Amino acid sequence: MAASNPAVWAEQTLLRLKQKIPGAIEKAQGLDFLPYTVENGQWKPGPMDGICWWTNGFWPALMWQMYDMTGEVAYLREARRAQDMLDRAFADFSRLHHDVGFMWRISSGFDYDLTGDQKNRERAVFAANLLAGRYNPNGFIRAWNDDKAGWAIIDCMMNLSLLYWATKQTGDPRFSLIAQRHADTVIRHFIRPDGTSEHIVVFDPVTGEAVDKPGGQGYAAGTVWSRGQAWAIYGFAISYRHTGRQEYLRTARRVADAFLARIGGDWLPDCDFVAPKDPVLKDDCAGAIAACGLMEMADALGETGEAYRSAAVSMLRALEEKHVDWSADQPALLTHCTGSYHTADHHIAMVYGDYFFVEGVSRLLGRQNLRW
Repeated sequence: MAASNPAVWAEQTLLRLKQKIPGAIEKAQGLDFLPYTVENGQWKPGPMDGICWWTNGFWPALMWQMYDMTGEVAYLREARRAQDMLDRAFADFSRLHHDVGFMWRISSGFDYDLTGDQKNRERAVFAANLLAGRYNPNGFIRAWNDDKAGWAIIDCMMNLSLLYWATKQTGDPRFSLIAQRHADTVIRHFIRPDGTSEHIVVFDPVTGEAVDKPGGQGYAAGTVWSRGQAWAIYGFAISYRHTGRQEYLRTARRVADAFLARIGGDWLPDCDFVAPKDPVLKDDCAGAIAACGLMEMADALGETGEAYRSAAVSMLRALEEKHVDWSADQPALLTHCTGSYHTADHHIAMVYGDYFFVEGVSRLLGRQNLRW
């Protein structure tokens, strides 16, 4: 019978993670890539950019979460093996995008936060400089390369954490100022009156005028892509923690309320909340990300935020009970992640979904060390 107390449930889940994750590490050994998804019981890399693929920081980040919760040195060793591999991406920096926050804040940045290792501080500060270099003075951080000079996406709200961290590390306020200018632009141009979020806004890179809002990874333009909604919840909650600016916390609450008003009774979010009901496309990543964001909000709100924490617990427990594969032959955890509505990557494993699930367990255990 499942434990009713969230902390007890988290303790039980950690015991299962301690049994499961070592096998996942064993299957990562000897690979010349960082885990992204699973095929036939084996890790597979991310597409297109190889070592520069945007999720490559989540594998070492998952290791740091496990190390923080257990103290077992095997997780530290695997995290650092992965971080050494990520150095190849710095050598190929023209292929990096705004997601260097996802790649280095939670890998090398977490390493430094836990251990004080100076080499990893330098890696993360270097990544912050790369991210700051993508700032357009019209008030947004450019997401992608090539012909997309004016494209910004909601996901970048999470990458801002690297910039806030860099200001604290270096004493240089420009990193935090860039992050806040971008967050302010997101409030004006991404967040709709009903609290839902755009995935993509295309700006004129010269004037800063918003010229298009394409559909992105959701069903269509104007719909509600659940993972984008989750990025916004967590991203604005993080910006509030780093700045104390109330408009960021208010925005996080608006977006969270819109998310919770649309999630079904199973607590498992659809890929897009207003897409056709056939086929049913779930996205475990959205649920795990949103759960962590809701707990971040609950921490900020105190007693008035307990409803958000309760919703987060419901999502994490639904994921564990219905969509986590605890078998030894499968290295990943979550089984129903969806990359994009209109592509073929439906109901698969994704390493960042696993990361946020484990972070959620860590939060329920009261761990404070590894926060964005």
